[in-house]
This record gives sequence, C-alpha cells and structure tokens, in this order.
Amino acid sequence: MTARRLRVALLLGAIPAAIATAAAVLKAGHRTLNINRHRIEITAQPRPNCPRCHGDGGWWVGGAFPEMEACGCWADRREFRVQLVPVPAWNEPPF
Repeated sequence: MTARRLRVALLLGAIPAAIATAAAVLKAGHRTLNINRHRIEITAQPRPNCPRCHGDGGWWVGGAFPEMEACGCWADRREFRVQLVPVPAWNEPPF
C-alpha cells in the first residue's frame, strides 16, 4: 500500500468518528444541526432541565391575544450559519 492510499484510508476511517463526535457534542450542548444545499446551521434547543420553562422553551403571556415569551435557556444563545449556495431570487411573484 502506498503512502497516498494509506492517508486516504486513514482519512476515510476518521470521517465516521468525527461525525459521531460532532453529534454527541451537539446533543450534549442542546443544539441541532441542519444541513441542506443552501446552508449549514447549528441552532440552540431548550434545555430539558431548565427550572423556568421545564424544557418547553418558553411560556404564554398576555390576555386575549397571547404571545409566547422565549426562555433564556435557548433564546439568548447564538446561532452558527454557513451559507453554501445562494438562494435564488424570485424574478416574479409566486402566484
């Protein structure tokens, strides 16, 4: 086996381990990974053991027209977004 093939084999063997590690880190940090052809996003999720929202992500406030107030356990955390392919602009309305 040549050195180049050995490097390729080691790299291909390391990819599943890197994916499993990334998934474990995201789950432990209460984050989700969304990937599509336009972007890669890492967003926060509500913590299940939060004493204020009890994992629901917020609570309803207001009277006749209630609104949901987001809990700080996930709403105050930053998102990470990488733009891959630009989203095409509409040339005309969709109707």
